[in-house]
Amino acid sequence: MQLSGVGIWSSQLRYGDPAVAAEAAAELEELGFAAVWIPDVGGPVFDAVGNLLQATERMVVATGILNLWMHEPSEVAARYASLTGTHGDRFLLGIGVSHAPLIDAGDPGRYRKPLAATRAYLDALDALDRPVPAEARVLAALGPKMLHLSATRAAGAHPYLVTPEHTATARTALGEGPLLLPEQTVVLTTDAEQARSIGTDWLRSYLQLPNYANNLLRSGFTQEDIDTVSDRLFDAIIAWGDEEAILRRVAEHRAAGADHVCVQVLDADPQAFPREQWRRLAAALA
Repeated sequence: MQLSGVGIWSSQLRYGDPAVAAEAAAELEELGFAAVWIPDVGGPVFDAVGNLLQATERMVVATGILNLWMHEPSEVAARYASLTGTHGDRFLLGIGVSHAPLIDAGDPGRYRKPLAATRAYLDALDALDRPVPAEARVLAALGPKMLHLSATRAAGAHPYLVTPEHTATARTALGEGPLLLPEQTVVLTTDAEQARSIGTDWLRSYLQLPNYANNLLRSGFTQEDIDTVSDRLFDAIIAWGDEEAILRRVAEHRAAGADHVCVQVLDADPQAFPREQWRRLAAALA
């Protein structure tokens, strides 16, 4: 699968009202976005994928990411086959190992050896009679070892909560062939105080997860940046401003080697579908 342009990463499309999600996805396709991405923490993620595929005709629907601890490989392969059989090759399966605090909360000690666990999961998928093709899956990847696995066992990588500088590092690690599909969080406001009011607690929740914190430390941020959610860190992770500022950050990822950038729009109401902001971004991209 090839994927370029700009997509939308949205928890609302996954957890919001399915009818509203379907209507929003159809509009996003009409607006020209190349893909929609939805998260997963267990539950009927394939029902949500099917709902979005049914509502659209051309757009790629991707999981960002399917939590490998929460779905058996046989189930994943069967649902992949069913969905692509009905809707064509528009389903991109993003797979990830998630985070120890989330997995161990329900089953202490279950999260261990994430690289080996991901490799074993891919082995299990490949061993099935109808496997998910490597070219139809990408891996959540931040560090060099998981990026290498993304290049050798999948179509590429889907880094989350990263900077354009990380995108450049990831492109070097992947080489020229594999897809590089980073997520970029944005707040469409020129008011710095409002942007931080919307984004700080959201960002702080992710910084409590070791995978993200460690990656930012590798990227040159300090523990104080992480503990305080410093302005330096906030501005590096969350692009805020008018449409020109947002598109400038997207262009930085593309210049650093991204094939496709999926934009996650934060709103003052985290449950609301930010449809007006999506329309503004689409108009700026046109």
